[in-house]
Amino acid sequence: MSPIPGRFITLEGGEGAGKSTQIKLLRAFLEQKSIPVKTTFEPGGGDKQGPIRRLLVTGDPGRWDAMTEAFLFAADRRDHMVKTVRPALDEGRWVLCDRFGDSTMAYQAYAGGLTRETVSTLQHMATEGRAPDLTLILDLPVETGLERALGRDHDGQDRFERKSFAFHERLRAGFLDIARHEPERCAVIDATRDIDSVAEAIRRTVEDRLLGGH
Repeated sequence: MSPIPGRFITLEGGEGAGKSTQIKLLRAFLEQKSIPVKTTFEPGGGDKQGPIRRLLVTGDPGRWDAMTEAFLFAADRRDHMVKTVRPALDEGRWVLCDRFGDSTMAYQAYAGGLTRETVSTLQHMATEGRAPDLTLILDLPVETGLERALGRDHDGQDRFERKSFAFHERLRAGFLDIARHEPERCAVIDATRDIDSVAEAIRRTVEDRLLGGH
């Protein structure tokens, strides 16, 4: 049997959806199948002290307007693609990324007020058109997500969590609209369930869409 080629999977969703936990569980599942995996996240490209990340996630919620944020995310994503994502895919590894372009679309367009066209243009420039093979959108009510998120130790990296409740409502609606527009790429996962149930739903989706019964 020929090796399974490298795939690019992103996990998206609002604050407190459990993406980091689920990436760890998905990695373990894939490695049990002898699939080489690279895990990473945005912003920062795997470095929580990265300079662009700290500009984006620390400070006052109104520190930047949506356009400035979009440019910063595009610069961060370009660096991430060149240094981390593409090299891993070229090696045949599966890349699991906590947030990617859909977050920029949801945060800066749907919630922040930019046009979809503006964000899409920046996204295409940063990635040279490379989209994820599968995007898992972890969905849960805003109240639940913020309660989870605000209870964590953020080391001051909680700028987006402290934005308004209305912002987060628009954010959730944005992610769901992205999924409706691209059902072939996106799958919505009910993140209100317990960790194991969410992980099982993710595993089934990955098996159905990318593994073809392997």
